[in-house]
Amino acid sequence: MDILQTLIHVHDLLYAKMGNAFYYALIFVSIIAIVAQWRLYEKAGQPGIASIVPIWNLVVILKIVGRPASHVLQFFIPIYGQLYFAPKVWIEVCQSFGKRTTLDYVLVILLNGLYILNLGLDYETRYLGPVHGADVPLPPSHKVRRPDPQLV
Repeated sequence: MDILQTLIHVHDLLYAKMGNAFYYALIFVSIIAIVAQWRLYEKAGQPGIASIVPIWNLVVILKIVGRPASHVLQFFIPIYGQLYFAPKVWIEVCQSFGKRTTLDYVLVILLNGLYILNLGLDYETRYLGPVHGADVPLPPSHKVRRPDPQLV
């Protein structure tokens, strides 16, 4: 119950400082997130309306990265779902759209909504297909060189 009281206190504090602008800011951020997901889903050949339907949006994002729909349950496991599984799926979304650098991974975790908006609205970014269970090629700088048999 202490967590609920803390959240209520934070809400009251923000509302006291910002007034109704607090709610306008939340609505603005929500609209950006919906547009971002809608465009991302359409780019991947999925229905955009799924971005506003709870649970279905998780199933569609898992379908985009190539995971089975049963993995939706992993999002609801406390701590594991939010701190491990969700960022892992976000990184797989990056890989599905051809973004495979460490900078892309960091940006999608830190600036998730804005990065997803960038993926959805960028005309140069294309959906390459699901990556879960597939061998994702390493960037050229990370490839392991095999020794030349003639030199050995």
